[in-house]
Amino acid sequence: MDARDADLKKELDATLQARRELGEEYESALVDSFLEKVDQRIDGAVERRVRRQVAEQQMAAARDTRSPEPTDSWGERFGFGIVSLVLAVPLSAIGGGAAGLPGLLVAWAGIVGVNAFQASRVNPALFRRRRTGGQDDAWED
Repeated sequence: MDARDADLKKELDATLQARRELGEEYESALVDSFLEKVDQRIDGAVERRVRRQVAEQQMAAARDTRSPEPTDSWGERFGFGIVSLVLAVPLSAIGGGAAGLPGLLVAWAGIVGVNAFQASRVNPALFRRRRTGGQDDAWED
């Protein structure tokens, strides 16, 4: 039992003692008074929790510590890969049958392009250039 519960218990005991001393005619006023104190206690607790949560959200936004939510799941990526491979077979047959080797290369260039776009959408840093620390970096001091 924490201090707030002990205070509330004392308030209840005082209300019951006052009811014994004053009689039943003051019972409703005493109960209303006690319930008002309980309501104030609940309102204060709720207000503190809301303020704490708002402050935590503001701190998280200020620090930008929230990681972006993934736009897709492993299952979605796996499904995209499977569909891509399944569609690669008829596209290869159509491209190779209609235009020979150049048609096959165009079909596979399209398949690779679609998959590269999907990969870059899921992981934007995948195709960015990385600095190697070569001669060009010496001029940026």
